[in-house]
Amino acid sequence: MAAEGEYESILCVKPDVNVYRIPPRASNRSYRAADWKLDTPDWSGRMRITARGKVAFIKLEDKVSGELFAQAPVKEYPGIAVETVSDSSRYFVLRIQDGSGRSAFIGVGFGDRGDAFDFNVALQDHFKWVKQENEISKNAQLGDSGPKLDLGFKEGQTITLNIGQGKKRDKPRPQSAGGFGLLPPPPGSRAAPPPSAASSNHNIAHQTRGTATAGCLLELDSNNSNMVVQSTPGSDLWGDFSAPASSVPPPSRPQDPGNWIQF
Repeated sequence: MAAEGEYESILCVKPDVNVYRIPPRASNRSYRAADWKLDTPDWSGRMRITARGKVAFIKLEDKVSGELFAQAPVKEYPGIAVETVSDSSRYFVLRIQDGSGRSAFIGVGFGDRGDAFDFNVALQDHFKWVKQENEISKNAQLGDSGPKLDLGFKEGQTITLNIGQGKKRDKPRPQSAGGFGLLPPPPGSRAAPPPSAASSNHNIAHQTRGTATAGCLLELDSNNSNMVVQSTPGSDLWGDFSAPASSVPPPSRPQDPGNWIQF
């Protein structure tokens, strides 16, 4: 039985349940609800399933006063305390007990299949919890009796801790204004050497020579503009073009008094 200090919890309540007297079972075959007088139940009331510790109690009570009619303590399910019938899912056989330890078997039935389903599930859930509690306590006992793991330091054993010596992170590469980083030179390429002093002097000398030549040309041009070149048409074909326009006299018009009339 349950201990006196444990509290009682309610697992399921069904307001309508019928109780039947069942004939004694003559053989090992299962019970059949068709053998009962289903039209005339011997008692009607409500069913309340409670749990105290690991033991469940199926209590049959009066609907109005709540007076206890009978109760069936259940220590395991399925078991001898609650049995199903072979021809219906709404009827069960309970083994009830009184305070003196006497027991008897009665039949109970529900008018709705949903009530019978809730009755079955309430008992299954309770004893599933009981099974888990038994496994937990068994594992705890095995753990206490087994060898314990020693995690302490042995004599003379030391450990070394490196604090504040994390991995150095690489600095991010600077990016250009466009948001793209500078690309490294291709492998195998060589950078162009810096200009030497000889090449610099050569460029300076070349620029100096070019400046002197340009000055000579300008001086010759200014001298030629002051000179007057005279040439005859027979000696130079290009004399008319090279001589200034002021030094060449205008061509004279031929006068033929016979063919032209003077105005």
